[in-house]
Amino acid sequence: MSKAATRITILTFLLLGILGFSQEKKKFSSIPNILQQINPSNRVDSWILVYNSYGKGEEIKVSGKLDYTPQFSGFNLFPSEDSFYYIAYSEGGKINYVADVEGLKKFIDRIDNAQEAAVMLAAEGYMVDEEFKDLAGNYHEDKSNYYLDLGKLTSKECPYQKTHYTVTVNKSTGAVSNVKDNGTYIELYNKKCANNPRL
Repeated sequence: MSKAATRITILTFLLLGILGFSQEKKKFSSIPNILQQINPSNRVDSWILVYNSYGKGEEIKVSGKLDYTPQFSGFNLFPSEDSFYYIAYSEGGKINYVADVEGLKKFIDRIDNAQEAAVMLAAEGYMVDEEFKDLAGNYHEDKSNYYLDLGKLTSKECPYQKTHYTVTVNKSTGAVSNVKDNGTYIELYNKKCANNPRL
């Protein structure tokens, strides 16, 4: 009887340990919400995040007062969208603009949250795939790292495909310490594909 009780006790503690260390994944809500969570470097006095769709600009986040000129190009964190974002900001009394992902990376400067980690990784071709958040649009964290499940367009040829990755980002340095390839999650063939299995 005591052997059975010991086994049950060990099994209970083992399960509690696993549950205690497992993290529930949080889904990124949307690209605009991700961008609203960014914190620019300390040198920035005020800034405005603008979403432009079909030539009409909408201010999504306003931090301070700023007189800026509307822009006609910008960055996009999801490759298939027709719209774009840009940031107008004031630094030392001078108005500047962020119109590409590389500039956005410099604007953020250092990673303060999982949303900023996702934005920084966008410069490396990764994306939060809003259509497939379970696979490529979520994250979890521990005290040292962010673990982001993100997508990447891995082929624009036939077949068009996306692959999902788990990317580990160190909280203190912002460095990527591990990239795990979780495989292809979407493959699309079109009529022009010679290797289309439906032809």
